[in-house]
Amino acid sequence: MTARIRIALSKGRILDETLPLLKTAGIELLEEPSKSRKLIFPTSNPNVDIIIIRATDVPTFVEHGAADIGVAGKDVLMEHGARGVYEPLDLNISRCKLMVAAKKDVAEPEGRLRVATKFVNITKQYYAEKGEQVEIIKLYGSMELAPLVGLADKIVDIVDTGNTLRANGLEPTELIATISSRLIVNKASMKMKHSVIQRLIDQLAEAVENNR
Repeated sequence: MTARIRIALSKGRILDETLPLLKTAGIELLEEPSKSRKLIFPTSNPNVDIIIIRATDVPTFVEHGAADIGVAGKDVLMEHGARGVYEPLDLNISRCKLMVAAKKDVAEPEGRLRVATKFVNITKQYYAEKGEQVEIIKLYGSMELAPLVGLADKIVDIVDTGNTLRANGLEPTELIATISSRLIVNKASMKMKHSVIQRLIDQLAEAVENNR
């Protein structure tokens, strides 16, 4: 009997860019997620279901076995930790950069730097490795506003085109990491359903290579 596989994806860019890769492996959604309130979706492969959840929850679902496979941005894996999963493949999609940004033409402040970000763990580690003590202010959105209203001196955020930074008088100053989406696999699933999962990894790897 063929093993059943559950794949965890998040709405938005990752979903849109992962679906064409899955299609090459014969896995297509039978319904349009944006027109449904369902969270578990059947696919053209009767042994594969796709669940659609928050991006930050994907590693947790995979680590605890609620999903066998997931697709998560490297930023999410770095921030929330992914020690409990395998990361066999860089899908080379949803590419962007995690950067420090600050107001243009403003000198470094004296005293302790204040940095606003939702990537608290990454930011702590980044400045610790530089030997700098900083005050980290956790925000959930509108990061660019923080330096403009005096809440923080700098921000750490995802940068795609940089247009939002420029529109708010900010500029990227330091690259922390280049980000892309990664395939992650539950460790127990990799053992118990190895042949099925390895075949899917190989098919996706071939699709990624063909897309380069």
